[in-house]
Amino acid sequence: MDDGHADDAAALERLRYLRGSIDNLDAALVHLLAERFKATQQVGELKAAYDMPPADPRREAEQIARLRQMAEEAHLDPAFAEKFLKFIVEEVIRHHKAIAADRSG
Repeated sequence: MDDGHADDAAALERLRYLRGSIDNLDAALVHLLAERFKATQQVGELKAAYDMPPADPRREAEQIARLRQMAEEAHLDPAFAEKFLKFIVEEVIRHHKAIAADRSG
């Protein structure tokens, strides 16, 4: 019996298992992002109703600092975590501006 084939089969099975875990985590991330955007949608509506600016640089800086700390604790690259948050915040601000424009127009 060639043990190389058994090793290959075990490696492929492990790869399938790991990819399944990644797929599950991706699904969880998508659902979490959807929930986050539901909350930020409500923030945008509140800001528009009270003529608050769409962006809050102080809050954003606090969030970045908090996320970087969490990333360090989780052994995730803090720079990556910051880029990820900035990407999300840019999208949130775009949504808030659209909500404000819809309300005023």
